[in-house]
Amino acid sequence: MASLDLITPHLSKIKIPGPQQLIYKDECVYSFDNPESETGIYVSLVSFLGFGRNYVEQYFQKTGNAVFLHIQREKKPVPEPEQTGDGPEKKITRLAIGVEGGFDPECGRPKFTYTDHYAVVVLPGFHTYPWPNAELPDVVKKSVQAVIDAESPFKIAEMAALQGTWDGEAREVSVHAVNLKQLDNGIRIPPSGWKCAKCDLTNNLWLNLTDGSILCGRRYFDGTGGNDHAVEHYRETGYPLAVKLGTITSDGKGDVYSYAEDDMVEDPYLADHLKHFGINVQQLQKTDKSMVELELELNQRTGEWNTLQESGSDLRPLHGPALTGLSNLGNSCYINSVVQVIFRMPDFVRRYVEGAPELFATFPEDPVNDFNVQTAKLGVGLLSGRYSIPEAEGTQAGVAPHMFRQLVGRGHPEFSNKRQQDAHEFYLHLLTLIERNSRHKPNPADCLKFAVEERVQCTESNNVRYTTRAEHHLPLPVALHAAANAPAVREYEQRRAQAEASGQRLDPSLVVRPHIPFQACLESFMKEEIVEQFFSSAVNKKVTARKITRLATFPDYLLIQLKKFTIKEDWTPAKLDVAVDMPWEVDLSCLRGRGLQPDETPLPEAAPDTPAPTYNEALLSDLLEMGFPVEACKKALYFTNNSGMEAASNWLMEHMNDWDFANKFEPPGAASAASAGAVADEASVEQIMSMGFTRAQATRALAATDGDVPRALDWIFSRAHELDAPAPAPDRALGCRDGPEKYKLIAFISHMGTSTMVGHYVCHVLHEGRWVIFNDNKVALSENPPKNLGYLYLYERL
Repeated sequence: MASLDLITPHLSKIKIPGPQQLIYKDECVYSFDNPESETGIYVSLVSFLGFGRNYVEQYFQKTGNAVFLHIQREKKPVPEPEQTGDGPEKKITRLAIGVEGGFDPECGRPKFTYTDHYAVVVLPGFHTYPWPNAELPDVVKKSVQAVIDAESPFKIAEMAALQGTWDGEAREVSVHAVNLKQLDNGIRIPPSGWKCAKCDLTNNLWLNLTDGSILCGRRYFDGTGGNDHAVEHYRETGYPLAVKLGTITSDGKGDVYSYAEDDMVEDPYLADHLKHFGINVQQLQKTDKSMVELELELNQRTGEWNTLQESGSDLRPLHGPALTGLSNLGNSCYINSVVQVIFRMPDFVRRYVEGAPELFATFPEDPVNDFNVQTAKLGVGLLSGRYSIPEAEGTQAGVAPHMFRQLVGRGHPEFSNKRQQDAHEFYLHLLTLIERNSRHKPNPADCLKFAVEERVQCTESNNVRYTTRAEHHLPLPVALHAAANAPAVREYEQRRAQAEASGQRLDPSLVVRPHIPFQACLESFMKEEIVEQFFSSAVNKKVTARKITRLATFPDYLLIQLKKFTIKEDWTPAKLDVAVDMPWEVDLSCLRGRGLQPDETPLPEAAPDTPAPTYNEALLSDLLEMGFPVEACKKALYFTNNSGMEAASNWLMEHMNDWDFANKFEPPGAASAASAGAVADEASVEQIMSMGFTRAQATRALAATDGDVPRALDWIFSRAHELDAPAPAPDRALGCRDGPEKYKLIAFISHMGTSTMVGHYVCHVLHEGRWVIFNDNKVALSENPPKNLGYLYLYERL
């Protein structure tokens, strides 16, 4: 053992962590090294940050913090249990949180045992002192023991995200639970032998908590499920809450649905409500699948699920640089797929992978919450190949992006929880974060940025107006009307309807989905739109106008989104089950916009006294309560002349898939639409002026950032030297790169399931001339890339 004199000079800096101190002992803050890595992890007894062997010396040289707790974890597989005549061990029925190594899905027991070995290490020289060690100074012993006893910050964050959830799905307490009306009708529910009161079904049964009726649930899209008798009962009686029989547990939990709120909910008084009908929850056991389990199972039965995962193929696992998988940290497959695609573009590699050594060398005070550090850490981890280590059943160790996920989701209403989310929305959120954190460096997302050109023509004067805006994706509508196999689809739908009418079910794997030509989707995007309520400055009144949309520039990389997600007539989300013939290579020159032509007359600038739109506040409030974005609600009221809820809601339903559905609303033909940048909101201008900037500076910054105040402040601070310079002439290209319109497909992301909220994402990437499937931490050679079933497609300029 090294001399204790080596520790003495550093005792004054060593700290004893308090109960609120986060201790990063599970993973290096700059790499994905962890206690199971060959060299373990070193936790500073000053900052309580963890470092792998590659970074601990640099940290010491930068900070002088020399004393660390070294953690090395020994991992051993659990031996197979001896078989007895008692049958298999009991399966788990809930997600296991905080259990090392997870569970064997076949028997519910831990797969591995873990033994942690500790030592105190002093740099330089890595002088080692064994632990436990009575000879160590008291402050060192207390600090080390506190680190060992501390909860993992990853586990703390996971528990916070899962608080009040079941299998990661957050549920609100029902407003009907507190004062639920329960009828004294003498009904007593037996402990078993349940059957629907209106048909012969004995599964998928729901107990209405008001009158005690037992009725079957909804019919699923594939014909399975129930006969809708429970929901019909609600429509007849208005009794709001029902619990799914078989999901009730002895602690008073179960699947409760609120028909009035149209959602799964929490009923904190469920045990009392069940007692009213003679049910003692302490004697109950969960015997049926939860709604989340059922939907996941339903997804897996479909042909789409198997096709997108290439389940019928003997996939050969791949390992090495740029072939690193990502652990699914509880419904994080949408993050995993987007990240795998992002790091296929050289601009992102240069910024975050090649630039990582310079970035890490600065050793920021709080690397855990430094967006650039954590993004670089992720990029290096994915592309280096260091963590692409083979494991059993075709998986690999891969990387677990705990810190990245927590950082990008912090404060966001969707991405901060453990529910499945939309990969496209996360893509846009990630690009926003990258832009905010590229103040002094080139923004790598510029390779995806392009200018959209809109040409609007007044039908009375024939004058035109051109406007441009910047985008990072091209949304294409799914042209269902153009299905190449329409007769076969109609025949299948007829057979399915006949089967449902007779109580039979068609095999979901034999579904006939519409096959849509890519060109039809392109033409749907390009077709002329009719714009009502357009204020024409040429005739000084509202008229009907015609609008066409084109691209003013073409980016180095073009991300195409197929608008597969929609809202059904009953206001529930749905996904179009279609196959779109996406091309391997494509020429998009037909999308090229040309700007104002010599034979065209531009519309005059709108008069400053153009009347501002008015919105019926009561209608606006009602629409917002339905969950629609405020800007979309304004559009609906404007284009329906505030005529009522039915007209406005119908407009919203018809325009749900518009790519600017939730964008800031500018009345068509208003003065602000005439310029490249929108007129700034007065409240935003005043907010920036309150920080000491002039009105001209505030207005210019907001115009350059689409009216976003935080981005406008970043814009101002990064351009302090040019704030008072004359504003440049309008740039039709908006500073976007431009080039030829020919592209090749290099990656696509696919979604399995009926909703963005439940299902699974995988991605396929063209790597060194061959297609690779990334299914979380499974990485394999793709034999049949299902490009016609994708959702997001990344094209690279040829």
